[in-house]
Amino acid sequence: MSNPNLSAYVADHLRACQLKQLSILEEVDRICKKHGIGYWLDGGSLLGAVRHGGFIPWDDDIDIGMTKSDLERFEKIAPAELPETLFLQTRRSDPAHKSSVVKIRDRNSLYIEDADFFKSDYEKGLFIDIFPFVSCPSMPKSWVKRLGHGVSIAHLILHRAHYYSLRSFAEFFYFGGKYLLYRGLWGILKPFFPKRTYISNIVIQNWYGTRHRKDSVFPLSEIMFEGRNFNAPADPDAYLRDLYRDYMTIPPEGKRKIHAVYLHPDLKQDIPDTSAE
Repeated sequence: MSNPNLSAYVADHLRACQLKQLSILEEVDRICKKHGIGYWLDGGSLLGAVRHGGFIPWDDDIDIGMTKSDLERFEKIAPAELPETLFLQTRRSDPAHKSSVVKIRDRNSLYIEDADFFKSDYEKGLFIDIFPFVSCPSMPKSWVKRLGHGVSIAHLILHRAHYYSLRSFAEFFYFGGKYLLYRGLWGILKPFFPKRTYISNIVIQNWYGTRHRKDSVFPLSEIMFEGRNFNAPADPDAYLRDLYRDYMTIPPEGKRKIHAVYLHPDLKQDIPDTSAE
């Protein structure tokens, strides 16, 4: 973030934004426990719970995971359970939202990422991410990484904003071909490897991210996060080593990055009350 004034503004408002995201997580936790839906702290949120007892001090979002089947149940139940201030953002509820990652958005706040397109009319409030997890074939890790990287890069190029130019057409044919090639290889190899051992988050539709042994995730445990207990993987240490390896080492100050370029915790505070006039 090159503007020092904007950087200072984001830093000043970060804690208030974290607490609002915590309140979203509390709602999700309530709904999941009421309906017997499993979830667990994931990614930087699990890392924050283990290393800091809550948010990583410079983190600006919350990540949780659910099995794909539990997430499908949650998507059916949540709209009737969530308060009006929260919005379940999926590809069905918000057509401009292209990701398989489900978000619970706060309607009375603002969160702007570097890649946001303002011409797209989608919800832009503070959020928590819900990553869908599926069983992952037990093929060698290097194969999964190579194939997954190829598909993910091709998918990213094919789904970003395009303009009419020779380069755009060249990218479309080149990365479209790569996408079909890697997906074809995956389809050929997948039936030869069982799905009993690993679980993985879906980075894009029908693809896999970081994989974990199922016995490091289930049965779910609990962990303290910002003063209260939330669900966690069965073995947080193994889970975090899959993601970050030496996860207890705090990065130097220059690498402590947040995702937002602008965030604001409470839009109503900036709207004057004219009801008495």
